Amino acid sequence: MTDLLAPAPSYCRRFGVAVLLVALADFFFYGQPAGITWFLFGIVLAAAVAALNPLPLASNDRWLWIRPAALLCALLPLVENVSPLSVSVALAAMAVFALSLAGRLRSGVARIARQLLAFVIAAPFRFVGDFLRWRKAARHHGRRRIRLAAIAVWVMPLGLGLVFLALFGAANPVIEYWFSLIDLFALLNLIQLPRLIFWMAVLAGVWAFPRPRLPRFLRRLPRPARPARAEPAVPARTAIEDVLFGKAAILRALVVFNLLFAMQTGLDATYLWVGVALPDGLTYAAYAHRGAYPLIVTALLAAGFVLAALRPGSETSGDPLIRQLVYAWVAQNIMLISSMLRLDLYIGTYALTYLRIAAFVWMGLVAAGLALIIARIALGKSSEWLLSANLLTLSATLYACCYVNFAALIANYNVDHSYEMTAQGVPLNTQYLRSLGPGALPALDRFLAHQANAPATDEPCRRDLAIAHAGDEAAYRAEQKNWRAWSFRDWRLIRTLDKRGPLVVPQPSQPSVPGY
Repeated sequence: MTDLLAPAPSYCRRFGVAVLLVALADFFFYGQPAGITWFLFGIVLAAAVAALNPLPLASNDRWLWIRPAALLCALLPLVENVSPLSVSVALAAMAVFALSLAGRLRSGVARIARQLLAFVIAAPFRFVGDFLRWRKAARHHGRRRIRLAAIAVWVMPLGLGLVFLALFGAANPVIEYWFSLIDLFALLNLIQLPRLIFWMAVLAGVWAFPRPRLPRFLRRLPRPARPARAEPAVPARTAIEDVLFGKAAILRALVVFNLLFAMQTGLDATYLWVGVALPDGLTYAAYAHRGAYPLIVTALLAAGFVLAALRPGSETSGDPLIRQLVYAWVAQNIMLISSMLRLDLYIGTYALTYLRIAAFVWMGLVAAGLALIIARIALGKSSEWLLSANLLTLSATLYACCYVNFAALIANYNVDHSYEMTAQGVPLNTQYLRSLGPGALPALDRFLAHQANAPATDEPCRRDLAIAHAGDEAAYRAEQKNWRAWSFRDWRLIRTLDKRGPLVVPQPSQPSVPGY
């Protein structure tokens, strides 16, 4: 409620900044291709946040220059390429930047992640909630008349100004000509329902950033810890939970789990690494496909069991034998991430897709998480340390993925390993490659150049693909003429296409005429 009870100029200034941001977003984004404008809008939004949350120039805050530098690093993926991932990274960094300037950001990666999640969930509803609370607070404090008076003082100047302007238009032909250029109906046509929805969505989105505020349950300060009272000694009892999940049960479970995982690891080593022939009717691709994803679930279950079995301060966490069995078991789980080799065999047969790349990334994150669990046990760290380390690993991975051109990676791999290029694998799915967007254009160029010497029976299909490919490239070049669509990745792609030269579409061969 503190923001809402602020003086009128503060609230009006915040609303004015939000309206200007909406106007800028309309100019940048509405009906326009996505490109460098996302980075420019992020810079302007950051400037607005800094202007409404100023810090003293003589501030000794050690984060004074680290904040904008970190935000700039988070916005740089938007210069490389605008994608859902790069936009998500930029929004998360902008929220952290705003909360930090407002002095509402806690320390610790896990706590920051919790605040960030709550802020993102509550942000779209902030504008409506703030408006309703402001109206209630203004009426309660008797400020409604002040607001009406502030509006009323403009009625007479604007009214008479319009009258004078109309008189000048009647007296001056130049002003009358200017009036004739204003098409009120054309201006009204600009205000359409989709555009109004876009304005309201942008307003709701940017409203929470200039003056960020967290939900109430996160603003409550933690209560001070009460001194522990000495409790009378209670006779030891043996409950069913102590039997099922006690030290003896966990020890036996780890022995059984290690044996089962050793069997699975041995089978993988036999069939995947050594290359022993599979049973009749089972191919390596089928073996790889059936094992890749279930083994990820297995590793996650193993991680959950380890966290539950070796809780800090528990009886099992201090047992040397249990710790050694846990180390061996987690190491076997990491070895089972040789399911990456399974997935590689499957991709080698059935080509590469976005989901299969995501599976590779996910397997790497699972392996890193298992390694961090080992580090936590060996170093005696807390669960919050483990959560923070995993969040940092995930953030670094997603940030790095912003700079990877997955469309070009998929297209180049599928072309290089297609049946048409190597006489192995599956035929190239050209429709899927075209759906990847402009990043697949160079790979399709190489494919068409290679297919130029293909048998004449393939000429109609090759010509249809070349025509569709030329149309895709022409549409892409036309879009890139709009400066809003510029990105560093598109700039590099245009240079690559220009070096290749104009695309030549094969013409249908003319049948020979007998007798000539």
